[in-house]
Amino acid sequence: MRARWPALSLIALIALIAARRPDQAAAQARAGGVVVRAEGADSVPVPGVRVVLHRVGQMEQGPMDSIAADARGRFHFRFRADSGAVYLLSARYREIEYFSTPVHLGARPDTAIRLVVYDTSTDTPVTLAARHLVVPRPDETGTREILDLVILRNPGDRTRVAPDSLGTTWVGMLPHGSEGLEVGEGDVSPDAVVRRGDSLLVSGPIAPGEKQLVLQYHMPAGSRELRLPIQPGARTNVLVEEAGARVTGPLAVADSQQIQGRSFRRWSGEPTAAGTITIIPPQPPGAGQRWLAPLVGLLALGLGAATWWALRRRVPAPVSAGGSRDASSILETLAELDARYAGRDADTPPDEWSAYQERRARLKAELAAALAAR
Repeated sequence: MRARWPALSLIALIALIAARRPDQAAAQARAGGVVVRAEGADSVPVPGVRVVLHRVGQMEQGPMDSIAADARGRFHFRFRADSGAVYLLSARYREIEYFSTPVHLGARPDTAIRLVVYDTSTDTPVTLAARHLVVPRPDETGTREILDLVILRNPGDRTRVAPDSLGTTWVGMLPHGSEGLEVGEGDVSPDAVVRRGDSLLVSGPIAPGEKQLVLQYHMPAGSRELRLPIQPGARTNVLVEEAGARVTGPLAVADSQQIQGRSFRRWSGEPTAAGTITIIPPQPPGAGQRWLAPLVGLLALGLGAATWWALRRRVPAPVSAGGSRDASSILETLAELDARYAGRDADTPPDEWSAYQERRARLKAELAAALAAR
């Protein structure tokens, strides 16, 4: 089983913070405010919306109470609060759930909470605001587990929703050369994020502001590179653990970062035009043997031909009347061809690779005939 990056959900993180003082007793608390709907730069109260009070604790979490907002959109709760828990408010509007910031538990009641909801739209633009890729060293199988934090931005005042059950709210790209997809707890339901080929399809609602997706996929053992198309204007960071790795594209080497006691080299930038980032990990020992073998064989053939030529101690025969070339010329052409293509079968289009193999076979046959004629 491949190791996973430890990605805490929002709820688990809140519970972890709240668990710092679990020994204090519960106290009477109050929380209140108003439900408002964003309307351009302004907002208007929303009456009748049901507001739910949630408790998020280390051992227990879930809804505690609910109430409908009054005619002015106002609501109020009284509850027993444990300082070892965090309390949130939510309102469901147009089939979408919106959450407040945590309720402040202190001497003064938190009664000025603004719970903001939004109308929906199927064409509100959503853009990529930032992207952060973390590429660790390979595990014992040679696989690299990649953590990808995607930040989306909805600059409008409406929540972007899919036009139908098969539609999407945002489409992005995953690195070519990667496989699989696991979606962590972020601002979009994991069930609303899928992979199709190298495309990332999001169908869940995206509210105004910046929302994050936490993704994990892997680079299979033996892969030579990852290629990721990038969009202009999106802040991009690539952190790679292996010292010999290279990153090409519109990014610059920034600094080194420590993550869980491990050192990562960082490339960073904010591209002004579309382009492609290529992540090239160092090749493991022996990785060059597959393409080195044909060159070694070619070298041996060349040395054998040279030895045979020296032993003859005769002037090379001229090109025949039929136009066939001498052995040294054919050998040189064959060497140039192999230097261009050997070891690049995975990066060469199938038709071009087939043409290379056919031409190489013809040259070898021509070389054998030339040697036999001499």
